[in-house]
Amino acid sequence: MRPHLLLGAADESVADGVEGFLVPTLSVLAAVIVAFLTATLLAVLVRRLARRSAVAADLTRRSRKPMRAVLLVVAVWIALRLSTDPADWTRTAEHVLLIALIITVAWLVGSLAFVLEDAALQRYRIDVADNRHARRVRTQVQVLRRITVAILVLCAIAAILLTFPSARALGASLLASAGLISIVAGLAAQSSLANVFAGLQLAFTDAIRVDDVVVVADEWGRIEEITLTYVVVHVWDDRRLILPSTYFTTTPFENWTRRAADLLGTVELDVDWEVPVEAMRTELTRLLQDTDLWDRRVGILQVTDAVGGMVRVRALASAVDAPTLFDLRCYVREGLVGWLQREAPQSLPKTRWEGTPPAPPTGRRAAARPDSAPTPVLPVPGAWSPDDTQTITTGGQDARLFTGSIEALERSRHFSGPGQDVIDEREQSADEHGEGRQP
Repeated sequence: MRPHLLLGAADESVADGVEGFLVPTLSVLAAVIVAFLTATLLAVLVRRLARRSAVAADLTRRSRKPMRAVLLVVAVWIALRLSTDPADWTRTAEHVLLIALIITVAWLVGSLAFVLEDAALQRYRIDVADNRHARRVRTQVQVLRRITVAILVLCAIAAILLTFPSARALGASLLASAGLISIVAGLAAQSSLANVFAGLQLAFTDAIRVDDVVVVADEWGRIEEITLTYVVVHVWDDRRLILPSTYFTTTPFENWTRRAADLLGTVELDVDWEVPVEAMRTELTRLLQDTDLWDRRVGILQVTDAVGGMVRVRALASAVDAPTLFDLRCYVREGLVGWLQREAPQSLPKTRWEGTPPAPPTGRRAAARPDSAPTPVLPVPGAWSPDDTQTITTGGQDARLFTGSIEALERSRHFSGPGQDVIDEREQSADEHGEGRQP
């Protein structure tokens, strides 16, 4: 072959190689520029809509990066397909772009789902007094958000694996033996699955909600976070209790904000028998009226126990929520203790010891001892006498929790049971069933 023909063929091959490298590179660069400009244009349009819509503003903030990623992958894929001929490296590059597209689309769908969930949360405010419904919706939305993320991740992983022929064959074999694998997986992950189902149950049965005040494991705190597997309780001293979701479905606990946030709190004091109860009740009323912690629903003082050497006095007060009630109880306790120290020091708890009197003389000593006059009984300062009955019963309506007023009677109806007619009906039904079981 002639030398000039060889040189011409070499030049042609070099030119083809340069063209095969330069054209795809320029096409990819152009595609990147077009994708960036398109994403910028869409961001400007959505930003203009966001001036009048909070949903559009949230959409712009959350979907800006995933939208750019999706447009970039699509543009590079189209540019590479149009500028190159089928080859091994192009098939590998398109496979990588397909995986990248699956990941970016899952990212974009997740951001759109978050926008919808944020829009649902904005309709329900929790910074109001009665926010029970809003807290329930917030709890459910948080659980749905985690479920959405888990489903998107699983779907993305499954879609990526299906792009490999070997993975598709493995998936077919796994599908054939799905029954055995499901049994083995269920036994291996029994506790984890139990927590997942318990988390779903807590979210949608309204047993607890975010910001509920609860008492769990002898700790008083607030529900800070509910996930599919565990619940975070923010204890009053800023500790966090991490409890599995199954704890709240299998163990009794206290929910102080299940129906309402207002609560009743007690302050109990053990005092001496000489305590002036009426004066102490008046002091409690004064303390409650002088503070803004009291919601003016309930404020009474009662003697709940009087055995042994002490008298137990219980002050009952109400507040709008649990934190306010905590401060109110401390305030009432400090006030009553100070009043006892200043005004009624004889009421402070004390322990009495009384010696045994000597046995009376017998025999000649008793005959020789002249009869003595009976020892007069001297009044004890502060002791009760029959004349004090009117004083003790004065102001009895203010000292009653379940009787003495319309509010107290209404409160007592909640604890009075199903009623005598219902009880009689139950007894009659039990008798009928008992007779039916006799031979």
